[in-house]
Amino acid sequence: MGSLFSFGESKETSLAVACTSQRPEVLRRKTLANNSRLLILLAALAMPVAIYCLVVGSAFPFAVAALAMGAGTLTLALHHRQLFDLAASGQVYTMLAIGLLLTVTDPALGDAGLAVAVMGPIMAALLGRAGLRRQSWFMLLGVLVVAVLVSMLPVPLFAVANGVLVSTTILAFCAASAVVLHTAHRINAAYEVYDKSQMTAYRHLIEHVQDGVIRFSSAGEILLASRSSEQLFGCRRYELSATSLSDRIHVLDRPAYLSAFAEANCDGRSRTIELRLRQDDPHGGSNVPRFIWVEISLSPVVDGDQGEQRFEVVALFRDVTDRRDNDFAMAEAKRAAEEASAAKSRFLATIGHELRTPLNAIVGFSEMMTSGIGGDISDTHREYAGLIHQSGKHLIEVVRMLLDMSKIEAGKFELQTEPFVVQDLIEPCFSMVEPLAATHSVTLSADIASHLPLLVGDERACRQILLNLLSNAIKFSYPGGKVAVSLKRQGQSINLSVTDHGVGMAPESLERIGEPFFQVQDGISRRHEGTGLGLSIVKGLVDLHNGTLRAMSEIGAGTTVTVLLPINGPAIKSEESAAVMPFRKEPPAAQIHPWQDEKRKAQ
Repeated sequence: MGSLFSFGESKETSLAVACTSQRPEVLRRKTLANNSRLLILLAALAMPVAIYCLVVGSAFPFAVAALAMGAGTLTLALHHRQLFDLAASGQVYTMLAIGLLLTVTDPALGDAGLAVAVMGPIMAALLGRAGLRRQSWFMLLGVLVVAVLVSMLPVPLFAVANGVLVSTTILAFCAASAVVLHTAHRINAAYEVYDKSQMTAYRHLIEHVQDGVIRFSSAGEILLASRSSEQLFGCRRYELSATSLSDRIHVLDRPAYLSAFAEANCDGRSRTIELRLRQDDPHGGSNVPRFIWVEISLSPVVDGDQGEQRFEVVALFRDVTDRRDNDFAMAEAKRAAEEASAAKSRFLATIGHELRTPLNAIVGFSEMMTSGIGGDISDTHREYAGLIHQSGKHLIEVVRMLLDMSKIEAGKFELQTEPFVVQDLIEPCFSMVEPLAATHSVTLSADIASHLPLLVGDERACRQILLNLLSNAIKFSYPGGKVAVSLKRQGQSINLSVTDHGVGMAPESLERIGEPFFQVQDGISRRHEGTGLGLSIVKGLVDLHNGTLRAMSEIGAGTTVTVLLPINGPAIKSEESAAVMPFRKEPPAAQIHPWQDEKRKAQ
């Protein structure tokens, strides 16, 4: 009973349960009230005879009738005050008290008083909670002990005429039986109402769920098909059978379906599979079958005491054609994007190599002209040759960055890692950018921490990182500004920071740092030259070292770009440097399933 009814520990809990519209609980409470009224009615009917016996000198029937009427009145009052648990306890205690009174009066051990007392635990099992049921059995044990002691007395405790005692005992037993039978009938009705409501709710759920629901017998026959299955299969549900359902499944997917169904039917294991299913079009004029992708969830109906080898199976059919189409479209788009990226990288590499040869010749011959190796030239021509030389070097630098970027994107940039003194990078890089710094009237400074460990990495790549950061910082600094380089150890990494006090960047621009060809000032109105590949190359080289690139900036105040490089290099050993931070890795490429080709073949 405890699994059916919800009993609270207080008045508030009982009210909360009643507000949840649980019909069995409502019937239990009505049963309590009816039991109280039945006790009052039976006591009222017996009261005239009991009063007559009291007048003629026998008070025993009046005591029993008064006890029943008082208990009925008290429990009914408790019910009106919504103290339902106390009302149930009062009715159980009344049965035990009447049984105890009859047992004490009758000296025989096996009298009807014990039978009336036994009605108490039965009432507790029907209406009470676990605590009341335990109490009723302990109290029945006490009544039995009293009955044994009374039967051992030489004379009865109360002198009652034998006829009055027998008639009173029979009437009390009949009244107790009537109350118990009424309670059992009402509880049985509560079970029936509960089961019927549950079946109605489940049927409503199955009929109105969007997915198709089919129930198979243990022999594989279709027992039930939901209304939504008609739309999924394109036919009436009564037209479905186990054979027709198997025929609807694509011939290439039938083995997987039969294996999954056998595991659910024979082994009692749930399975979920995706397969192609033929969908009929009752209004269409074409005989070409249309296949849709369906996700089938097979669940066995496992009964605890089921002795059969096979189980009934409930199958849930869900149309996932749109999801499959979207996955295929995304895979195709990803494949096309990867092919376009690879083609772009090949194009850049080819064009870069093709441009390098003539550009080197242009730079070399223009340098010879400015040096006078080929003969004296006029100042105007020397100026023109200098411009040619400067433009050629700029183009060579652009081509170099394009080649580096294409190698990084194609995954062909190989690092030559070895331990080196990281602070030795500062002076050569300063020497290389000093002409640019002098042009922009920018001062360079360095803050290098002492006792730095050797850094395992590609020295050329690290030099390229520092050069690109310095070039960007100088280019975006105000005239007379300052660019500072900081080099220190941070945990198991080397912290390389470049700070300028230039134009700065907005937050939305910071989020796009590292994107190829991205520039803060874009279009023909931008004041600073460049391709937008400097920080992209820096980010790619840092990622190859399993490092981290961070940037902090404020418009008008400047920018600080920080690079963290692992001391032990890209292949970090946990016993040497431990875990510093999780690094982002690219997700593996999704496998392409050309199911649409199979779909077209099936059609």
